[in-house]
Amino acid sequence: MTPEELEDWEMVLYRMKAEGFHYCFRSYSSFEDIKDEKFHELRKTYLSVSSQLEKYVKSKVEEGQNQIDDFEDGE
Repeated sequence: MTPEELEDWEMVLYRMKAEGFHYCFRSYSSFEDIKDEKFHELRKTYLSVSSQLEKYVKSKVEEGQNQIDDFEDGE
């Protein structure tokens, strides 16, 4: 690893801590300076799974709200 590559990795670690893990990868940067296939594979997998989880939780809230609305409407 070159000193420049180490600096890039240290920057990612700093951003994870400073910005928060989720924001770091979802909104802060796609980290194009990092030339590591495994990193980008894991980053993309994390984003995909976190998006799926968010959609699932939202659907459960909607489902529960619909059940409560139906109950209150006497159905």
